[in-house]
Amino acid sequence: MSEQKAATQPPQEFERVLADSSKQIASFDVNDKSAMQKFQHFLHSSPAAVPLIVLVMSVAFFGVLVGSKFFSAFALTLILQQVAITGIVGIAQTLVVLTAGIDLSVGAIMVLSSVIMGQFTMRYGLPAPVSIVCGIGIGGLMGLINGILVARIKLPPFIVTLGTWQIYSATVYIYGNNETIRSQDIQAASSLFQLLGHSFRLGNAVFTYGVVLLVLMAGVTWYILSKTAWGRHVYAVGDDPEAAKLAGVSVVKMLVSVYFFAGIICGIAGWALIGRVGSISPQSGQFANIESITAVVIGGTSLFGGRGSILGTIFGAVTVGVFALGLRLWGTDPQWTFLTVGVLIISAVAIDQWIRKVAS
Repeated sequence: MSEQKAATQPPQEFERVLADSSKQIASFDVNDKSAMQKFQHFLHSSPAAVPLIVLVMSVAFFGVLVGSKFFSAFALTLILQQVAITGIVGIAQTLVVLTAGIDLSVGAIMVLSSVIMGQFTMRYGLPAPVSIVCGIGIGGLMGLINGILVARIKLPPFIVTLGTWQIYSATVYIYGNNETIRSQDIQAASSLFQLLGHSFRLGNAVFTYGVVLLVLMAGVTWYILSKTAWGRHVYAVGDDPEAAKLAGVSVVKMLVSVYFFAGIICGIAGWALIGRVGSISPQSGQFANIESITAVVIGGTSLFGGRGSILGTIFGAVTVGVFALGLRLWGTDPQWTFLTVGVLIISAVAIDQWIRKVAS
């Protein structure tokens, strides 16, 4: 009967009824979502939200546990000083992970770049600015090698960077003769090497130029990823490389460029490392690769690629710093820091899996 009634209606009236029905169905679908599903969608569209929530909760927890000394300007800025290197290397790692890859060699690239900077001046007598530029450039070259092996030769990123990590780490000791360049010798050569370790005060807060560099690099990288075609292509390649290729994106060139820029950033981190440590040592930054991956994962970047943010990585790095300082002020064994960070990593991956269900 209803079909006969619809058939006798004018075409315009029938189209109006059909449109009203579609609106009602759409409205029902939206209203049918639970509060948890809406929250899940919000987290999916805002990758930095989860690490920000974790960071705020961590600060509040240790503020109650430790007391007012945790909220002192000196303590909070000390956290930033401690995580500056991890944050810079984490930016490089984020670019790679967004493409569904991983770079285990970031720490070795950073250390080798710092050794090259020192040796070029101490051994060959090059001016400090030239040595620093050369070290950063060679960092880019090492990243370029990773990119070619991954993108053009089609080798798995994990295996490639595991191998180059060993190669670059061995080169640090071979080229540097397993020697440490002392702080006094660096200062005698040029204060530019340790520039990023110098500090300045704003009231009771103490900042280093390394922290300033971290903030600047995070801002620039965020802008590139969010506002440029290159940044959108990075996300597209990580989300679905085949679809990106059909859309006209050169996946091979994008991957090579990502690893190259990651190497450049690690080279800059090598300069910051000299300022932070004060000397140039093959033993410096040995765990930078693990620390960067930790910051990226806790920062909400999906290891499956295509979702994440630079801001989230910075939040992740700072969260680790909050736990390290908070537990130290509380007087616990340092091993508790590793335990809690391990729990955070597993929790972050579990949350990422839960959030990814929105897209499935």
